[in-house]
Amino acid sequence: MSKLQELFKRKDNKVLNVYCTAGYPQLNSTLEVMKALQENGADIIELGMPYSDPLADGPVIQQSGSTALANGMTIKKLFEQLKDFRKNISVPVVLMGYMNPVLQYGFEKFCADAASVGVDGLILPDLPEHEFETEYGAIIKKQGLDFIFLVTPETSQDRIRKLDELSTGFLYAVSSSSTTGSDKNMTDVKSYLQKLKGMSLKNPVLVGFGIKDRSTFETACADANGAIIGTAYIKALAEPGNVAEITRKFLESIKV
Repeated sequence: MSKLQELFKRKDNKVLNVYCTAGYPQLNSTLEVMKALQENGADIIELGMPYSDPLADGPVIQQSGSTALANGMTIKKLFEQLKDFRKNISVPVVLMGYMNPVLQYGFEKFCADAASVGVDGLILPDLPEHEFETEYGAIIKKQGLDFIFLVTPETSQDRIRKLDELSTGFLYAVSSSSTTGSDKNMTDVKSYLQKLKGMSLKNPVLVGFGIKDRSTFETACADANGAIIGTAYIKALAEPGNVAEITRKFLESIKV
């Protein structure tokens, strides 16, 4: 059983997945941020690998990625930082990023290195389902990594079922087809999540994009297993101050 499966077996509601950008705010902030998230109640850490052309990311996360790249963050550097992270971090950790830098690094090597340091799963929004099935999925599975697909309100029911079948760990329900960080009509999101709930999917569902405070977190959790917060936390980290204290205050404002 993977760490993600263990988590959802133990806790099937109000699961909080927090996104942070590797190498932000400083190059060596990665483990400090991860430790602060775990200590203050994050159930899953989604670690973003910065990339110069991030299709799904809004301006705040794009800016954090640009800062991290300017700081010198690379996939190689990230794996060096993560080498012993399991000595201090026990929560599931998922890497989120884009195919271009992963392919440049070497897909098989990337999966092997991710698994060897203790990463649990991958989110690669621009990996097409066909290529996953015919080429990359077997490599991911061989390394024992979970893979999480994204679905949107525009995704057909047949395709949702297909992507749910291919996913392991959880299914990432994007609250709308816009980028991260933009405001959402949570009433529309609710009807979409109720539709997903009624489909009796194989995987737990976590909602992302537009979850930014206790109210939106609670709304998301009413019809899903939990939610993903990214932009609001990155904004908090941009403020001057101590990472541990910023993280404590931020997560206290979200969790009940």
